[in-house]
Amino acid sequence: MYSKKVMDHFTNPRNMGEIKNPDGEGEVGNPVCGDLMKIYIKVESKDKQEMIKDIKFQTLGCGSAIATSSMVTELAKGKNLKEAQEISRDDVANELEGLPPAKMHCSNLATDALKKAIKDYYSKK
Repeated sequence: MYSKKVMDHFTNPRNMGEIKNPDGEGEVGNPVCGDLMKIYIKVESKDKQEMIKDIKFQTLGCGSAIATSSMVTELAKGKNLKEAQEISRDDVANELEGLPPAKMHCSNLATDALKKAIKDYYSKK
């Protein structure tokens, strides 16, 4: 039912935790399934571009929610903000080698949390 990559990111999540005084923070939730995700970003200007220097997540939810949160942080870390905003739910699901149809909403939540963190960063500038 779940790929090896989903299971790996669930059992060994990358970038889990909190960034104190983040440059941007995004939180999303799904009242139907109860998943709650929070993403924190630290941004650094490099070569006239704003890059995600560090990214962490906190997720309360199912294994798919944790795996997609972990994967979205892996995909976004080191990217400029424009590239990070373009990460789609399909990108996350494809990198995880697929998700069950009933769990695709988790990849939406993960990308939405990232986009909210970036929007929060811009609103503080």
